[in-house]
Amino acid sequence: MSQHPFTTHDGLVVPIDRANVDTDALIPKQFMKSIRRTGFGDNLFDEWRYLDRGEPGQDCSRRPRNPDFALNQARYAGASILLARGNFGCGSSREHAPWALRDHGIRALVAPSFADIFFGNCFKNGMLPIVLDEATVDRLFAEVAASPGYRLAIDLAAQTVTTPDGRAIGFEIDAHRKHCLLEGLDDIALTLAREDAIRAYERRRREAEPWLFAGGR
Repeated sequence: MSQHPFTTHDGLVVPIDRANVDTDALIPKQFMKSIRRTGFGDNLFDEWRYLDRGEPGQDCSRRPRNPDFALNQARYAGASILLARGNFGCGSSREHAPWALRDHGIRALVAPSFADIFFGNCFKNGMLPIVLDEATVDRLFAEVAASPGYRLAIDLAAQTVTTPDGRAIGFEIDAHRKHCLLEGLDDIALTLAREDAIRAYERRRREAEPWLFAGGR
């Protein structure tokens, strides 16, 4: 399967000013019963976002919200870029965490560091995690706090993040992961791109070692 390509993105920034945010905070364990990839957005940061305990299938529009949490504040409504602190996405390897972020509308994340498995899972789900140094992230947090409606413009091909005042900040990214995002390819799509070679290999195996396929199709 394929996903929506990530080429450029201009989006409102929402700050989560906490270090070591783990995947249980991103999507608590009670919501991991489904593997549909969708429907998790309302439960992103559930324990921080709401004042009651969330359960699968609840109507979240009726739940009491924490007014101090960024995702509940009107100035960040519709944000698609998440600004975070170090070691974001630590804890368990649950892929539900990036599913919840993507389902909520997040396309890119900016932080000084990410947990390794979470970092890889973001790419696999069409999101761009950008690593910037702590001083730059500190400055971005200050600018977001001082400027309602603060947006960043991301150009993946150029590997730049541009602030509202026109300051371009470069970032590094693995070439293969960059290619996959630009082309909208996930692991399945990458495999299917080699479908002809795979079928040719299977034919050669059947001809060279037919006993391996006895009784099969």
